[in-house]
Amino acid sequence: MNKFFDPDKATWPTLLKRPTQSYSQIEPLVSQIFDDVLAEGDTAIKRYVEKFDQASLDNLQVSQNEIEDAKDRISEALKNAISLAKENIEIFHKSQQVAINKTETSNGVVCWQEKRAIEKVGLYIPGGTAPLFSTILMLAVPATIAGCEEIVLCTPSDKQGNVHPAVLYTAALCGVKKIYKIGGIQAIAALTFGTATVPKVYKIFGPGNQYVTVAKQMALKYDVGIDLPAGPSELLVYADESATASFMAADLLSQAEHGADSQVILVSDSKSKMEEIETEVYKQLSKLPRKAIAEKAIENSKLIYCSDQKEAIALINAYAPEHLIISTKDAHTIMKEIKNAGSVFVGDYTPESAGDYASGTNHTLPTNGYAKNYSGVNLDAFQKTVSFQEITDKGLLSIGNAIEIMAEAEGLMAHKNAVTVRLEKINKN
Repeated sequence: MNKFFDPDKATWPTLLKRPTQSYSQIEPLVSQIFDDVLAEGDTAIKRYVEKFDQASLDNLQVSQNEIEDAKDRISEALKNAISLAKENIEIFHKSQQVAINKTETSNGVVCWQEKRAIEKVGLYIPGGTAPLFSTILMLAVPATIAGCEEIVLCTPSDKQGNVHPAVLYTAALCGVKKIYKIGGIQAIAALTFGTATVPKVYKIFGPGNQYVTVAKQMALKYDVGIDLPAGPSELLVYADESATASFMAADLLSQAEHGADSQVILVSDSKSKMEEIETEVYKQLSKLPRKAIAEKAIENSKLIYCSDQKEAIALINAYAPEHLIISTKDAHTIMKEIKNAGSVFVGDYTPESAGDYASGTNHTLPTNGYAKNYSGVNLDAFQKTVSFQEITDKGLLSIGNAIEIMAEAEGLMAHKNAVTVRLEKINKN
């Protein structure tokens, strides 16, 4: 693991660089696939599914028989675990519902906002190296609570054209009926344009690799919204001498096993704790089934010693991690200083895995520094806020003259007249 000691601020941009390709490197491939899907629809989709997923499919949509069969192919223990997680995710996201609050800004002028669900949403569920059925819970549950009318799910199949039964079971449990065996860039293109088989959606949700991330960004060019840029997973652990080394090492590896392009960083004010955690990382790494994947991510990992806490916090905010674990004596004080992070895990007994699965918070989070300007997925992500106003005749009298003056000053006389004709009628009565 790469070690750095009190790195100078001038080196931070290089030190904190993610091990991913740039948009410009990936964009040509994404653009080509988008053009092909727009021109050829399902034909292009099937061709790219065969090329990238090595699956030759007659039907892109998962059948009802496949969904029913999945129920018998997973254990009762897993079903119970999924149900527990679903319940907690529902509780947390329902708590985000807000009441309508009408405000009288002037006498007779009432303004308020109401939430409206996005009608058609697409959920992208990664499945390349791991079947992330937990992501279905994170997306379908709030979509349902928000009241989205149409939920379309895309996920890659295996080479035999089968989708993991836990993915199908979880989707069915969440009420998702339209499931398609499409992964990668071609899935995002299908949701963006729609095909004879796949419905077009208004907004696309879900994490993915750097190719999926760029594809989602390209979808914006075609008037389709996205939740956030969510690419390869990342974790920063801030630990002091009080942290349990085996816990912190396990957390670092939990993200490293996501993919070779994942990144994990440890920041500490204790050189001895840093070494202890590093030793634990390699000890635990040797026992992991996904050791080969985690090893590649660990090659890009960083151990950073910061003797000054203010510098450490500034470095964390500069990195803007997707996941941040704070395991220090003064964790609650430090967390108040965190400005940029997707999701924060406070204390020695709060593993990042809890947020990935069952605590209730959403695990679809901004990566690659986007936590500086994006929030993680929440209930609001599946809704639009519509403003309303209702003005009485007395209300228009109270603000009408101000509107006339302002409109005239901007040279917009029709704007002024829309008020003037009303005021004239009010004053006649």
